Amino acid sequence: MWIIMIVCLLAAPMGAQAPAASNEESRVAAVIENYVKARNARDPKAIEALFTADADQYTTGGEWRRGRAHVIPGTARSTNQNPGIRSIALAAIRFITPDVAIADGTYTIAGSDVPRWTTIVLKRERDEWQIAAIRNMLPTGGAARVNR
Repeated sequence: MWIIMIVCLLAAPMGAQAPAASNEESRVAAVIENYVKARNARDPKAIEALFTADADQYTTGGEWRRGRAHVIPGTARSTNQNPGIRSIALAAIRFITPDVAIADGTYTIAGSDVPRWTTIVLKRERDEWQIAAIRNMLPTGGAARVNR
């Protein structure tokens, strides 16, 4: 009898924590979705609102954009050079701390057959998730594979 009560007491907090993690994953995924929408709409104000002031981005072209003041015009240049519609298919979201998340996924630009991978680091401040860093990569072995 005591064992059943202990198991029930220990299991209850675990069940209560699961929705919070799922909710935070959804919030992080929404930021990335909004980033893609803003890029495709070529909306620099919307893009700016999604990044931390000290954000940086490393592109597949080897450009390291450091600071929001460089990221925003850099994204506009990239969009002009590669005007296809962008999409990110998230493969994983992992929380390093309750306020830092890493999101990984495939990154495609319509009209390009180049397989890309992106890693996006997000930081939560004042209960808002923002993009702190983006690393875009060209996997050398073809399409990225996820090992679990």
